[in-house]
Amino acid sequence: MSLNEKLAILSDAARYDASCASSGTTRRDSRKGGLGSTEGSGICHAYAPDGRCISLLKILMTNFCIYDCAYCVNRVSSNTPRARFTPEEVVHLTLEFYRRNYIEGLFLSSGIIRSPDATMEDMVRIARMLRVGHGFKGYIHLKTIPDAAQELIDEAGLHADRLSINVELPTEQAVRAFAPEKSPATIRTAMDRVQTRRAAAKDRSHGGKRPPKFAPAGQSTQMIVGADGSTDRTVLSQSTRLYGSFGLKRVYYSAFSPIPDSSALLPLIRPPLVREHRLYQADWLMRFYGFGVDEITAARPDGNLDLALDPKLAWALANRHLFPVRVQTAEREMLLRVPGFGTKTVGRILAARRHRTLAWEDLKRIGANLKNAAPFITLRHWSPGTLTDSADLRARFAPPAEQLSLL
Repeated sequence: MSLNEKLAILSDAARYDASCASSGTTRRDSRKGGLGSTEGSGICHAYAPDGRCISLLKILMTNFCIYDCAYCVNRVSSNTPRARFTPEEVVHLTLEFYRRNYIEGLFLSSGIIRSPDATMEDMVRIARMLRVGHGFKGYIHLKTIPDAAQELIDEAGLHADRLSINVELPTEQAVRAFAPEKSPATIRTAMDRVQTRRAAAKDRSHGGKRPPKFAPAGQSTQMIVGADGSTDRTVLSQSTRLYGSFGLKRVYYSAFSPIPDSSALLPLIRPPLVREHRLYQADWLMRFYGFGVDEITAARPDGNLDLALDPKLAWALANRHLFPVRVQTAEREMLLRVPGFGTKTVGRILAARRHRTLAWEDLKRIGANLKNAAPFITLRHWSPGTLTDSADLRARFAPPAEQLSLL
């Protein structure tokens, strides 16, 4: 199989790995020698059909796998074309793509071949060859294998900017049911070890010397949503625990789309990519806007997010008794809950209202989304009147009904 044929198979297989952001690492460049940079200057970005921004060479080392996880297209029982890169081929591709300005770094994952240790050893070797052998200063993200020997994961963190260890599914029961060869306890232990090593790397010795940096961009994880019966409330509750327990930079949600021979899985009844998008929005609101899990999932009695509306708007419609908010005097926490107000908008409002009484035109200049905010705010020369409590307010925001094709 040619290198191009392998690349076609293994880059396509890597699209199921969602946790590939390249933010948060230390600043490095090659002005004093080496190759590459972690900065975005001069990088060409591509966009996948589902909207994800791709600026990394995102590949699997191999899509062969000895495991048989029911939700994974690359499981051992799946009838899918297989390919495998050698470590040298991955290094060659990364360097050549970087020299052509196609990428800013490497995102590397892999199926499990022979054993977790053998696979992890090859991945670490790739990172070591790039960093030490070729002086590569660009971004490296390694999807680590929790069952691998700890010394391999420890070395991976010395070469990679970010490590990620997948929790796989929202609950331990789901992991045991659909991925019985994987252990939730082993996954948590590996994630805890990465967090501990990162904390230790920030401590100075008695002589004031810092230890080598360890995964400076932090660790992330990926959760498959839609493969089991977990509600959005369960998914977001698990994410909250993961952020608190392991200091994660990000939980990535990956929408499960049924694989033809996955009849053992529950039927999918919620559009997967729409649900994934709403989960990301809810996750953002919980991390930066002060929302709790129960608040953000209370709009529907089944514990799922409203797919027709963004979560903040759905919450506001369900809590109309708290609105309209007086923009001139409201606390920051309440302004953050107004649909159409982002964190930057709220910051500008707080700064501007110290000097004058705000009017509609002031909010337009600030950049507020007044189409969404109008029913929920009062300010000089503007009051929503009965609009806040009108029966058809939801219909103003929900997408229009669409006749589906029968063909």
